Amino acid sequence: MITVKDVCLRFGTKTLFQEVNLKFIPGACYGIIGANGAGKSTFLKLLNGSLDTTSGEIIIPKNERISTLEQDHYKYDDYRVLDVVIMGNKKLYDVKVEKDELYTHTEFSEADGIRLGELEAEFLEMNGWEAESEASLLLANLGVPEKCYELKMKELENNLKVKVLLAKALFQDPDILLLDEPTNNLDINAINWLSEFIINYPNCVIVVSHDRHFLNNVCTNIVDIDYSKMKLYAGNYDFWRESSEILQKQIKQENKKKEDKIKELKDFIARFQANASKSKQATSRKKILEKIELEELVPSSRKYPFIDFKFEKGNGREVLTVNNLTYVEDNKKLLNKISFSILKGDKIALLGSNIQKTLLLDILSKRKKYTSGEFKWGVNAKISYFLSDNTEIFNSDLNIIDWLSTFKKIDDVEVLRSFLGRMLFSGEDVFKKVNVLSGGEKARCMLSLMMLEEPNVLLLDEPTNHLDLESITSLNTGLNKFDGEIIFTTHDYELNDTASNRIIEIFENGTIIDRRMPYSEYIQDEKINKLREENKIK
Repeated sequence: MITVKDVCLRFGTKTLFQEVNLKFIPGACYGIIGANGAGKSTFLKLLNGSLDTTSGEIIIPKNERISTLEQDHYKYDDYRVLDVVIMGNKKLYDVKVEKDELYTHTEFSEADGIRLGELEAEFLEMNGWEAESEASLLLANLGVPEKCYELKMKELENNLKVKVLLAKALFQDPDILLLDEPTNNLDINAINWLSEFIINYPNCVIVVSHDRHFLNNVCTNIVDIDYSKMKLYAGNYDFWRESSEILQKQIKQENKKKEDKIKELKDFIARFQANASKSKQATSRKKILEKIELEELVPSSRKYPFIDFKFEKGNGREVLTVNNLTYVEDNKKLLNKISFSILKGDKIALLGSNIQKTLLLDILSKRKKYTSGEFKWGVNAKISYFLSDNTEIFNSDLNIIDWLSTFKKIDDVEVLRSFLGRMLFSGEDVFKKVNVLSGGEKARCMLSLMMLEEPNVLLLDEPTNHLDLESITSLNTGLNKFDGEIIFTTHDYELNDTASNRIIEIFENGTIIDRRMPYSEYIQDEKINKLREENKIK
């Protein structure tokens, strides 16, 4: 159990947390939510001891083991994958390393023998002989191929490094599990497995995530960070959202009744306080008036951008045709004779490896040349592309307004300021240099540009990366309302399920699965899942 008692955290003059009092108990999963910059990840650092409180205390029983999902993908580059997972139990790993080092001695002293005996006893007590098989099972469940287990971390692609670090955090069932964005870069199967793991986990889990579906699946409680305060709610994310809205509505209604009563009392007092026969009644009403208190409606730090894609002229029936599209790099076929067509009204969730999905969108947006085959857009198609890697286009000293003006000429600065205000860039924010913006700010700039371009076809590659829950919700709403055609990639379950009406999944062997059905049905369909496994094996 974790007890957070009167915790305050300040950085200079800025107060991040004030008078936080919470308890986290075993068998529960707590989702930490709040706007970007509210301090979600910082709070996890307080819990794992990597950051000290300004005042107050965090009480954790001495023998409880805390495990944290690390964010540095390069920290363990020179270590074997299996060893990184076993590091999840530091004491066990340290015993293993010392034990293995002693066995390399060519000559054994008596002290070496005694120490080795102690280490072997500790190793056995911690179930050390099963450590590699436990680590292997975790890696397999998360979809890390067996051929990777003996490799060094630096030999893995980033999406596999994430899974190894997650396996490290989960290794040997820590008493307290702290997970910061655990679903980032995970595929469908890995997210599903992780969800089941957490649901059945007997110990305490505290998770930060922007994945609404994941929070709804795993959380028994929500901790909401808002204006330096933290409040605990029972239930999952949807329950928190609904109960918060209901509470605010109830306070408004109650305050309205009180305001009406106050007006009625003031009117009576004003009419009769000078009337001798009514003076006692007026005095009585004054006392009643003094006792009426309006409940404080605390404003939220959460802000929802306004995302609405408009265009003047739509597409005809055939929006795009792709025939035998192939891309070869370093003698490896990354796209192998891909063929499909897009018709008016199609909103396509694109599944497959991150490399293939991004590559296909890069080709369709004409940012990258293909090796063979062809594709053709309809005559009215006007395309706008949200890039997952936007480093190149933000490598500029321009401020936000001037940056936008290089793509879309708008002479009236006030029009741009008003537009950017809807995307949460207010006041002097619009004069920030684009090369120093945060990931979330860059994403909102990209979405601003897309809206200004007025496209009738949207290509979006992982648009929810770096966005907070409020911005993701607004994007989801904007895509649902959009009357044009969309091809998008995302690891966000709810966005896949609600913003698409068609699924296209690409496999390395060149096969695609193309179905007009909801995402939730697609990933649960037994025939499709069998077909997916067959194509992954080929």
